[in-house]
Amino acid sequence: MIRQFSRLIAMGCMAILITTPFIALYFLINIEQFSTIARSNLGLSIQWQTVSNMQWYSLWLLTVFYVATGLAGLYFLRRAFSNFSKGQLFNHSNSRDLRSFSILLFAQALAKPLIFSISSVLLSMNHPAGQKMLSVSVGSGEVIVIAQAMIMWVMSELLVRGCKLENENKQFI
Repeated sequence: MIRQFSRLIAMGCMAILITTPFIALYFLINIEQFSTIARSNLGLSIQWQTVSNMQWYSLWLLTVFYVATGLAGLYFLRRAFSNFSKGQLFNHSNSRDLRSFSILLFAQALAKPLIFSISSVLLSMNHPAGQKMLSVSVGSGEVIVIAQAMIMWVMSELLVRGCKLENENKQFI
């Protein structure tokens, strides 16, 4: 059961890694669709009619950098779960991959409020004086992701210790 579940997670990560660049390219070509989604998700009280295409392309690039951090994390998560699906549970490669995933997850959680703040400045920079905005948003979602990253870090350490115990066990047999 663990092997099948691990294989499913690894394939899901691979599917996301393959499709996300195509989705990003679609939004680059169809920037109006990207702007519609951004307006509904950002929830900023900005004069949307004043936002230029250059600002939307800049926001798209900022979003791509943010998403790339998550994709890099998924790459390492996929590697670990691919090994799990092969029955390789306790090895240094899995520990390193889970540690890299947790670092990237932590970085993405810390970057989210920064990205939101930069987005608010970027989208309101052509507003008249006194109407430009800097919005900062930190929520429980970021705290939960940071906690998950720390849990993954501890799990990677457990894998290293499990590997050592497995090697000691093999020496006695």
